[in-house]
Amino acid sequence: PIEQAKPWSTAGLSGVHSFLKKMWRLYHGGANDAFHVSDEAASKEALKILHKTIKKVEEDIENFSFNTSVSTFMIAVNELTALKCNKRAILEPLTILLAPFAPHKKEEIWQHLGHKTSITQAAFQAFDEDNLMEDNFSYPVCVNGKTRFKIELPLNLDKTQIEKEVLDSEQIQKWLDGNNPKKVIVVPGRIVNVV
Repeated sequence: PIEQAKPWSTAGLSGVHSFLKKMWRLYHGGANDAFHVSDEAASKEALKILHKTIKKVEEDIENFSFNTSVSTFMIAVNELTALKCNKRAILEPLTILLAPFAPHKKEEIWQHLGHKTSITQAAFQAFDEDNLMEDNFSYPVCVNGKTRFKIELPLNLDKTQIEKEVLDSEQIQKWLDGNNPKKVIVVPGRIVNVV
């Protein structure tokens, strides 16, 4: 935290250097490690990572919590690396977002992305809540008061549909052992309890 005194130490430099190399590899996936950013559409998962990062970094900058911003960037880069994401729709806004933290690297990448003006002229992408909305929910299913399994279902199902999906699942048959449930309590977006 910026308001706390801290001794200068070079121990953290290797971690930051590793992060910058990993971030650099997001943009350089072509033959012979050439700069390679795709203009294909970004996946919903990648957009979610980007907008979660935008939201957190905006809050951190306003609160002068730069250390947690760096941590957020590290998480985002790890998640995007796992997705093998090289989409311009993700990497260009991420470049702008990272620019105040790694200005020289980001200026170079900005030029590689085809921009003629400095990255300092670029506007931050606005955070979009819609990209954080979940389509599915992993419902914990309790049988006689104990959580026995989870079932992934769309969030737009009503109580009756959720109950039907749970009672039709193979997992519940094991726990009911051929008996009919006396009661099924469904709390949409939270839990299913079978008694």
